[in-house]
Amino acid sequence: MSVEDTSGTTDTSRPAAKHGHSPALSPARLVAGVCLAVPFVVLLWVPSYNRITPALGGMPFFYWYQLAWILITVVLTVVAYLLVSRDARPTQSPTAGTNPTEARP
Repeated sequence: MSVEDTSGTTDTSRPAAKHGHSPALSPARLVAGVCLAVPFVVLLWVPSYNRITPALGGMPFFYWYQLAWILITVVLTVVAYLLVSRDARPTQSPTAGTNPTEARP
């Protein structure tokens, strides 16, 4: 993507920021992506939990491990949501929200 300056030339050295959004990949978004990917990778790796022992309350490991990952996935999803929503918030100056036409006392 290119940015056109006032002289009519095109500057391709830096991407244009659209509507004040943060860059596409920030550290917070990277961590959020990892939080969302971990449950898929862990649960698709079936040989790691394809066994009966240790049982928990009479329930074989194979079942309670997957049920435990439901709760872990909820926590990781909430963390990812909070990271992305915090990262998406526009940065505001201390005077943001004040009307510049108002007379100051």
